[in-house]
Amino acid sequence: MNVYDFDKTIYHRNSTADFLFYCLKKHPRIIRSAPAMLRGFILYGLKIIDITEMKKHLYRFLPLLDNVEEDLEDFWDKNIEKVHTWYLQKHREDDLVISGSPYFLVEGACKRLKISRLIASDVDAFSGEVRKPNCSRQQKVIDMKEQGYDTGEIEEFYSDSHSDDPLAALAQKAWLVKGEELLDWGK
Repeated sequence: MNVYDFDKTIYHRNSTADFLFYCLKKHPRIIRSAPAMLRGFILYGLKIIDITEMKKHLYRFLPLLDNVEEDLEDFWDKNIEKVHTWYLQKHREDDLVISGSPYFLVEGACKRLKISRLIASDVDAFSGEVRKPNCSRQQKVIDMKEQGYDTGEIEEFYSDSHSDDPLAALAQKAWLVKGEELLDWGK
């Protein structure tokens, strides 16, 4: 199986940030959640809180949306073309996407791309509640094992960031993604 990070790997940007800005444009009233988000970013930047705690601040905009499912559909209708062409050429039926972005967000892209296997951060789309540690760094390995995947079966791994070194170390071959360019991970 090939395993892929999603943001800045398959999708050319950060899907969470893109969805937030999409929602701000469509629902300007969610700006009311900006102070909580800013507080989270500052505390995270100062290393007072971890990424999971920061995301608890970030997702406070979700309860302010009238119809999150409709927004998600519209968002992916407008943004699915931002998937890198190299991925479309490599896509296999047994691909696994593993992402720090919320499952409810990445799921829409995966359905459109015919990717049936997805692990992502567990966030409630309606309340913004973060229910588990953010699916990043070593947590990606933990989440794969918890969901029954054999980490010894990773043929190729693709990510834009060395924060994914724990998964890259388990792959037979790892690729560092820089836009449309695939570079040897350089283990």
